[in-house]
Order: sequence, then C-alpha cells, then structure tokens
Amino acid sequence: MRQGSGDDKMIDMRAAVRFNEAVAKDLFLMGLAAPAILHSARPGQFVMLGLGEGVDPLLRRPFSICGRKDEDTLLILYRIVGRGTALLARLGEGVDLPCLGPLGRGFNPPEDGGAVVAVAGGIGIAPLVSLMQSLNRRPCECLIGCRTAAELVPLDGLVPPDGVIRVITDDGSSGRRGLVTDLLEERLGRKEKPPGLICACGPQPMLREVARLAAEAHVSCQVSLEARMACGVGACQGCVVAASAGAGGGYLRVCREGPVFDAEEVDWGRSHGR
Repeated sequence: MRQGSGDDKMIDMRAAVRFNEAVAKDLFLMGLAAPAILHSARPGQFVMLGLGEGVDPLLRRPFSICGRKDEDTLLILYRIVGRGTALLARLGEGVDLPCLGPLGRGFNPPEDGGAVVAVAGGIGIAPLVSLMQSLNRRPCECLIGCRTAAELVPLDGLVPPDGVIRVITDDGSSGRRGLVTDLLEERLGRKEKPPGLICACGPQPMLREVARLAAEAHVSCQVSLEARMACGVGACQGCVVAASAGAGGGYLRVCREGPVFDAEEVDWGRSHGR
C-alpha cells in the first residue's frame, strides 16, 4: 500500500535562496532555506515554487525535492527549458521565493524488501537523489542514462558514497553507448538475488519500458511521473495520467495520487508522455 498524500502537512512559506549553481549543461542545483518543508517531506514529493513577484510569471512551477544538504537546505535540480526556468537561473543568494510543499505521494520502499535499484533518465535523477539519501545504508544501485556526458549531474556529496552508480549515454561519451533500460535489463538478468524494488524517473517511454522489464522479472516497481501542473494540489485536474483497470480505470492526478505510482497503476497504452 502506498503512503498517503502529504498535503495534510503542506506549508506555504517564503524560502531564501542559499545557492544557485550550474552543475551541467543547462542544469542548475538550487539550495533553499526551507527546513519546515524538508523535515516533513518524503523522497519523491515535490514543491510548487514561485519564480517571480506579482503576476509575471503567474503560476508556480512544480519541482521535485532533490534531497537535502546539511539539515535545513532543500535542494532543487532543474533544467532551463523556457522563460520561467531561465528567470530562475538568474536568481542569486538571499532572494526569497514562495514555496508550497511538500506535495503529492512519494516513494515507499518496504522495510525488509531487499536492495533498491534506482533508474534515472536525464533530469529524472532529481527525486532519486532524495530516495538514495533516505535508504540508511540499505543496498542501492543507481542506473543513470543521459544523451551525452555534458548532461550528467555530478553526484559527489549528494548521495551516499557506498552506493553503486552505473552510467550510460546515448552517444557513448560517458560509460558505454546505449539506453539506461539496457543496464536495467542486464541487472535483472544476472544470476543473483533480484532487487526488492525498482524506483524510476525519466521520460515516459523510458518508464514504460522499465515497467515492462520489472513486470517480466516479477519485481515491484514504483515510477515518478512528470506533468505540467497549474495548482499542484489536485483542484485543476490538469495533470492526469490514464489509470489501469486494476487501479479502477479512468484517470489519476499526478499531483495528488502521484507523482509516484506503482507501475501497475498506470495504463501505459493510454498514457502518451514526452
């Protein structure tokens, strides 16, 4: 059973920017002074962050909580993809931003479920950093796929040093050439104890393949989905994903019933993501 929504603990506050640094091509890591949100958040949850004053930009943007630095700095990893995130990248230390969270449902590793394999596609590494920080020396293997080495986020100081990290890139500029699902297929095909849980975040075609491989190997799988959101609390119905028959059919709100779902809850045939 997945954990319930954290909306009963959500906090609306002003969070000061502590740092905002470029870490890879078009990728930035921001630290926010938001201890109240951080201390009640679970891996996989997100915040709605205001990017400016007044009505421009009007709507807050959703960002996964990318773990913590020290005890009171909440991390946000983001890519510049449009005007809003370009504005965010210009902000310096000390700027206060409206921040609402923690929101949504997070990852829910069973206490005695064995090793965790985290599968990240590009910027999908963000919520998985938070997951790996929370595992408390539980065995974890992180499989990371990117288009090219320039897009790889340096994880030194962000994830536990005893975790296994394997990298693959589309062009072979870091690790070998191929897709991150190639690494997962190899991991599941090894003659060793299968993982207790697969957790994944990335483009939806990648997640569809991760879900297929997990189902064939009879391994539990949880996926974090991305979607455009207007409110972040389930009111606008603008971020839905098709639900499987086993989950009741119809549609599920990524911001409320997700962003983390059991892979079996999603109807991958009716869900057409980026």
